[in-house]
Amino acid sequence: MIALAKSLLIVDDEPAIRTSMSLLLREFGFHVRTSSDGVAALTAIENQLPDIILSDLNMPGMSGFEFLSIVHASYRSIRVIAMSGAFHGDEVPSGVPADAFYPKGSGIACLLGMLGVSPARNIAGRSESSSAVHIRNQADA
Repeated sequence: MIALAKSLLIVDDEPAIRTSMSLLLREFGFHVRTSSDGVAALTAIENQLPDIILSDLNMPGMSGFEFLSIVHASYRSIRVIAMSGAFHGDEVPSGVPADAFYPKGSGIACLLGMLGVSPARNIAGRSESSSAVHIRNQADA
């Protein structure tokens, strides 16, 4: 079964990354919220569950590893994409509780593909229904 996903939480300590990803993903129909660290992200999740979390792994304070472990244990319905510039490749790094991995610097088309969005989409001409992003339901995984 395919689940419709539009709500995304970006967690990264770098303001430029949060801002640029947020602006871009809004253009593809996502409702985007951002948090600068794991503690703030947990508060954001408690206020409103996102469909997807895109989280950096290397952050001060609560690391992405710790944050994603809490999310995995407490919020199993949330789809998680871990991201980092310290790891490379298509596979989720060992020990990271995530559904997918986005290596920073690998290009936005890679991330859009993980989200089920065609980078060639005509953003200006999309309808509300065509801006929806599809993620595999965890029950089918």
